[in-house]
Amino acid sequence: MKLDKFDVAILRALQRNARASLQEISDEIGLTTSPCWTRIKRLEDSGVIEGYTVKVNAEKVGRPEQLIVQLTLNKHTDAAMAEFARHLQAIPEVIDAYLVSGDYDYVLRLSVRDTRDYERLLREKLYKIPGVRHSKSSFVLRCLKASSLPL
Repeated sequence: MKLDKFDVAILRALQRNARASLQEISDEIGLTTSPCWTRIKRLEDSGVIEGYTVKVNAEKVGRPEQLIVQLTLNKHTDAAMAEFARHLQAIPEVIDAYLVSGDYDYVLRLSVRDTRDYERLLREKLYKIPGVRHSKSSFVLRCLKASSLPL
C-alpha cells in the first residue's frame, strides 16, 4: 500500500496518542473528519494499522525488571522451531521473541518481578522447553530509547 503525506500524518498522530479523537486528528493533519475517517479505516482494513494498545508502566504493575535472553536450540528443523514458538506463546513473561541470525537462534525480551522470579521462570518454563541447548541473559539496567516505528 502506498502511503501519502496524510496517511503518514495520521499514523504519527495515532502513534503519539491512539486515543485521540477523530476531530483532534483531523485538525492536526489538516483534513476534515470524513476523509480522515476513510483513511483511518483504509489503514486498518489493509493491515497497516494492526491494532491499538495501552502503554503500561511495568514498575507500577509489579514487573519492573526486564531481561534480554539469547537462546540456541539443539535442532533447527521446522518442527523444532514451531514447537519452540508454541511454548513461548504460553509464557506471559515473554514480551517479544525474535528468530535472529548470528551466534544465537532467538532473542527474547522478558518482564519479571525480580531475580528470583527470573530464576523460577528459567527452571520452570524456559529450560523445560524441549530442545533448548544454551541461553545467555542480560538484565536491562536502563532503557535509553523506546520508540514507535519511524515514518
